[in-house]
Amino acid sequence: MGNSSLQVDKMGKSRLFRIFLVLGPLFMILLIIIYWDDVGATHFYLHTTISGPQSSRLPSDTQSDAKQKPARSKENFISDVDEFLNQVLESSNKPNKLSKEGSDQKTSQETSGQNGKQQEERVRGYDWKARSSTVSLDRTQSQDRRKQLLHDFCTNYTLDFPGRNRSFDDIPNKELDHLIVDDRHGIIYCYVPKVACTNWKRIMIVLSESLLNQGIPFLDPLEIPREHVHNSSVHFTFNKFWKRYGKFARHLMKIKLKKYTKFLFVRDPFVRLISAYRSKFEIENEEFYRSFVVTMLKRYTNHTDPPKSVVEAFAAGIKPSFSNFIQYLLDPRTEEHMPFNEHWRQVHRLCHPCQINYDFVGKLETLDEDAEYLLSLLNVDNVVQFPPSYHNRTVSSWEEDWFANIPVEWRRELYKLYEADFSLFGYSKPKTLLQV
Repeated sequence: MGNSSLQVDKMGKSRLFRIFLVLGPLFMILLIIIYWDDVGATHFYLHTTISGPQSSRLPSDTQSDAKQKPARSKENFISDVDEFLNQVLESSNKPNKLSKEGSDQKTSQETSGQNGKQQEERVRGYDWKARSSTVSLDRTQSQDRRKQLLHDFCTNYTLDFPGRNRSFDDIPNKELDHLIVDDRHGIIYCYVPKVACTNWKRIMIVLSESLLNQGIPFLDPLEIPREHVHNSSVHFTFNKFWKRYGKFARHLMKIKLKKYTKFLFVRDPFVRLISAYRSKFEIENEEFYRSFVVTMLKRYTNHTDPPKSVVEAFAAGIKPSFSNFIQYLLDPRTEEHMPFNEHWRQVHRLCHPCQINYDFVGKLETLDEDAEYLLSLLNVDNVVQFPPSYHNRTVSSWEEDWFANIPVEWRRELYKLYEADFSLFGYSKPKTLLQV
């Protein structure tokens, strides 16, 4: 009888020990999360590499850093928590590798697409002239004005546009795919197509070392092949957080948004449309031909049965006009099945400036100066330099010529479609184009 009760007691202890092994780590994680929320995002980084991000904050952060000094006593514990959570949450994040075999194995369609991209690169061309050493004295004030303007219009109810009043939690995961994260330096870049995004993506690749060439990270942005620059697998974007972190994803996003330096570059909305048309419809591009041009030709021209391929269409001199492109943008049917393509989708829909407090707003019109200033603020100007500007970049002085054949009523509708971008980013209303 005594042996039986002793055996039952041992079984009970063994069962309790197993339960403790299961519940112990869960309880530990719960305590970490509670402590994490208590300490606050401003006291540590939760990042995807064991080594913390290097200093990359703007000067405005120095005052907040001074206030954070009392929290330094928790530094060692925070570091341990950081490393532990990374081991729990972090999945494989190995840099992409380029191999000659993989680069050489392309289908005929991929080859056609790459030829078009190479042609686009040649059409643009680089301006290798020496940059001006003149530095604007009011760059800080300029940034303050741009950010204040964003804040004013986001809180000003006289300007209403879809998505203005929603919270960050309300933004669908699929709409966060333009926010590229560099955990090594604590940087978040929202890329806007047709606003120097190819070169900014190259900069992000160099900084994050997310792409290797024969085992060595790229050091020169222009050495990175264009086809790899726009490969989504090379960049770690917010919409990938769900797959990696699960239920922790949205919380991690908020931590990084509070702590990391966030920037974007914009340009005049109408000029961006002209640039999109030039690069996607005036140059052979099989993907855009099948996805967009065929629809434009069928709806707005006499070509009810357009050629099957872009090569055949160009050989026959069949292309959509800029007027056809504007018709497509204004057509209510365009967004019935899917949102605007990223090359002409409004910036506020790509980067959510009313939900994300950007630290730096650059403009293509002042690209060289803004890029130089930003890289110095990020303390990476000794690591990478922004590539030279294009010598034949689409400029605002072309607007009148491009819109000459566009009816005034269409111009006004188009302005309403992009009015939020004009207002949020400080671009003047094109009154000359909109008047009769």
